[in-house]
Order: sequence, then structure tokens, then C-alpha cells
Amino acid sequence: MLFGQKTRKSTPQKKKQDRLPFTLSDVPSEVSSDLKENEQNIKRVFEQCSDFILRPFRINGETQALLICIDGLVNQQLVDELVLKPPMYDAAPKGEGGAEGLRQETVPAAQTQITGDFKKVIEAVLYGEAAIFVEGRTDVFLADAKGWTMRAIEEPETQTVIRGPREGFNENIRTGTAMLRKRLRTPRLKMESLNIGDVSHTSVVITYIDGIVQDSLVQEVRDRLKRIAIDGVMDSGYIEEMIEDAPFSPFPTVYNTERPDIVAANLLEGRVAVLVDNTPFALVMPANFWNSVSVNEDYYERFWVGTVVRWIRYLGVATTLFLPGLYVSIVTFHQEMLPTSLLFSIASAREGVPFPVIIEVLLMEITFEGLREAGLRLPRQVGQAVSIVGALVIGQAAVQAGIVSAPLVIVVSITGIASFTIPDYSAGLAVRFLRFPLIFAAGTAGLYGLTLGVLFILLHVCGLRSFGAPYFSPVAPLTVSNLKDVLIRVPWWSMRRRPTQPGSNEPVRIPAGQMPKPPKKPGGES
Repeated sequence: MLFGQKTRKSTPQKKKQDRLPFTLSDVPSEVSSDLKENEQNIKRVFEQCSDFILRPFRINGETQALLICIDGLVNQQLVDELVLKPPMYDAAPKGEGGAEGLRQETVPAAQTQITGDFKKVIEAVLYGEAAIFVEGRTDVFLADAKGWTMRAIEEPETQTVIRGPREGFNENIRTGTAMLRKRLRTPRLKMESLNIGDVSHTSVVITYIDGIVQDSLVQEVRDRLKRIAIDGVMDSGYIEEMIEDAPFSPFPTVYNTERPDIVAANLLEGRVAVLVDNTPFALVMPANFWNSVSVNEDYYERFWVGTVVRWIRYLGVATTLFLPGLYVSIVTFHQEMLPTSLLFSIASAREGVPFPVIIEVLLMEITFEGLREAGLRLPRQVGQAVSIVGALVIGQAAVQAGIVSAPLVIVVSITGIASFTIPDYSAGLAVRFLRFPLIFAAGTAGLYGLTLGVLFILLHVCGLRSFGAPYFSPVAPLTVSNLKDVLIRVPWWSMRRRPTQPGSNEPVRIPAGQMPKPPKKPGGES
């Protein structure tokens, strides 16, 4: 304490109570006939919202009205020309007044609706519609004037196209539904809409073909989506994780794609798709392991080409999963399986390596996965150079330094190249990560451990189900009639029936009387 100064007693300050956020539950359920009261409630809802537009005006210079919308979500030109200008300068409604008069006689907008629910008005405005409140009326006029910016339709980056349509979904859900309508021009294509997320209110569309899909599957998808309780949905991955059957399994039991032709093809087989707003990835269920390994070119190219390329991908899956573990087990426990010259080459290459084979393999595999992840996350121009040059430089330097052997670099390189043949990213992650437990099993018990690990994976996959359908069908359980689109890809004229899994109310795709006949050879010979 300084001399001559008195200390001031500190008075306890009252703790300031945090202001509770204003939610839709705080607004009245119905619109009031008093325009001032409605205006006050609206201002409370959109307090401190700089993008909120509130425009008082008079209908034909007489009746007071109020227009509200969100800047950036609406097209200002549409609002000015089609929603605001006609009631201000054109003749007032002659018959029914209020919102009904605006809808029938004044506003020329195509998509309009009328509601007296205050919460529905707020939700519509937040979705890009303009609302007009009229003095003395409890009905509100809503006009669709969406005008937010969106990404153009482009070729999908995660699923490259060689032959087929080069367009993919974008972040606008209505663009996605229109792309499906363009491919399936039938009123049997149903689209049910709902909102998920207490804060985000993300639009979700359930789409299926009525008459082909089983009603029980559609109901199951509805029930699982309605059970979701979350504050916001930023991507379809949120929904996928909440509705899948086996969330702890490495294999995805809900298929995701950003290609509308793949979604349309799955709908024709009796599946259900879910489109989510603000993301280009659609969800398809039930999922199937074999669909994750097939691509659209299998069905757009001739059948024998699709069969050969499909078997190359199967070989790539087996190589990615088994080759590192097989190398570890043979070099560590079963050297007698190698030819003498190859055994001497591997032994001489590993002469100066200080680590056991299993540590050597894990070190290179983790390094390769790290380089791949770095190449994905860096900018595209830099990422490819880092992943390619990094692998070459690190591999060569590691061999010269005696940390790893040259044969192992070859094994890891072949495994990495084979992993790129898996077209589905989620299924590829499962196969890539499962090779690490197999490496541990092979390093512990040799081929016996590798065999047990493979059996465990097969038992797990065969026991998985996706929305009631076996994940490994038609191989397990075996359905011989469906193998024509798994092990091989038979010609289209031989695919008379739809797959029995997930099942369909119309199993016959091509009626027997409409089967195409093989063309006749020149000279009249058949």
C-alpha cells in the first residue's frame, strides 16, 4: 500500500448470466394478424444477422406488407421483378386478399406456397425462399427465389471415367435429383424429402423406384434416418456412420458414390439411394463387397473386356492384402519354399540390414502410406510430385544405407501399385489397413498365422449384413444364378433377372419374349 492512499474494498460483482440462444421453439406456432407483432418476432429470430433482409412496403399503395429473405440465398433480381414489384405497382387482388390473392392474381413466380405456421416460414426463408406478411392476415405467401452460387457439373475426381458419362453430382441436392430424373424418366422414381440436424436442418432425399424396390427396405431406410439425432450434418459421411450395420467393421456397409449413372443402375437393381444437400456423395444401400470392386466401365465395354479387367482388379486386391504377409512368412519361417538362387539373392540383399523382416516390412509400408497421404493432402500440382519422387528417393536411399533390402522395396512397390486397382476408396482403405494385422500374424506364426488371419477376415466378411442383405452375396450365401455378374460379366442379353440380393418385386428385367436374337451371319447362315 502506498503512503497516503487508502485501499478500496473490492465489492463482489454479480456473475453475468450468459444469454440463452433464441431458437425456433421460442417463436409462436402460428402467424399473428398483427403485422407489428410478426415483425418483432422476426427481428428476434434474426437478431445480429447482417445478411437478413426486411423490406416493408404497401400492396398497391394501400395494405401494409412485409417481405423477408436472406441475402445470398435468394436471387435479388427474381425477388425484385417477380415477388416485390407486382404487388407494389400492379393492381391489387380483386378476389381473395392476402397470400391467396398474391398467389392467384399478382405474383407470377412458378413455385409458391401458403402457410400459417410461423416455424415453417422461418425454415422456408432459411432455405432460400422469400416470404410476404400482410397486415390483418394470418397466412403468409412464400415464393421460391433461390439464387445461391453452386459448383458447375464436372467430372468426378474420385471415380475416373474412361468410357461413360463424364458428369457427377455437385453440392446442390436438386441438381442431383434432376440428374437422376434425366436418366430414369418415370413417375415410379420416388423422392422423399426430410431434414436432419437440429441446427443445420440439412435436406436429405430418399430415392427409389416404386415397384422394383422392396417396401421393407425403404421403410428400414426411413426408420434409420429418422432416428438420427445430431446438431448438424456437414457431409453424407455423418449419415453413413449413423445408419450402417457394422460401424466397427473396416468394410463399408453403405456404398458411396458421386456418379449419377452408378446410382441409377443400383436403383434399377432394387436398391435405395440417399442424397444429402451440400455434398456430392450419394449413399446407396444395401452395399455389396463385389460392387465395391466393379466399375462402370465393366458394363459399358464389351462383356469379355469387363471380365478380364475385373479379374485384374481381383488380383490387385489379393496382392495388396496377402503379398507383404506372404513375404514375411516365407523369408522368416519357410525359406525352403524359395528356389535356391532366389533365396541366396534375398539373403545377400539382407546381409547388412539390422532389423528383422517384420520390422523392415512395417517400416516401409508405413512410410509408403505416409507418402500417399501426403500426396493426397498437398496441392494437386505438388502432391503427385511428392508422392512419386519421395518414394523413389526414400526407397533408393534406404537401400543404399542398408536400412532395408532391395527385394522388400520391390514387394512394397508391387503392393502399392496393386492397391490402386481398387476403385472404391472406402473398400480400398479396408484392404490396405487389413494387411498390417496379416503382417503381424505372418511374422508370429508364418503361413499358419497368415492362414488364420485370412480365415478370420473371411468369417467376418461372410457374417456382415447391410440393411438385411448379406455383404458377401452371392458368394456367401452361394447363389449360382447371380455369379454371372461377379466372377464374370455375362452379356447384357443374358442378364434377364435382377440380383436376388437385395431382392425386388419385379425380378425379371428382360421378358423372355423380348430376348434379342443373335445376328445372322452373311449368306443366311445363323
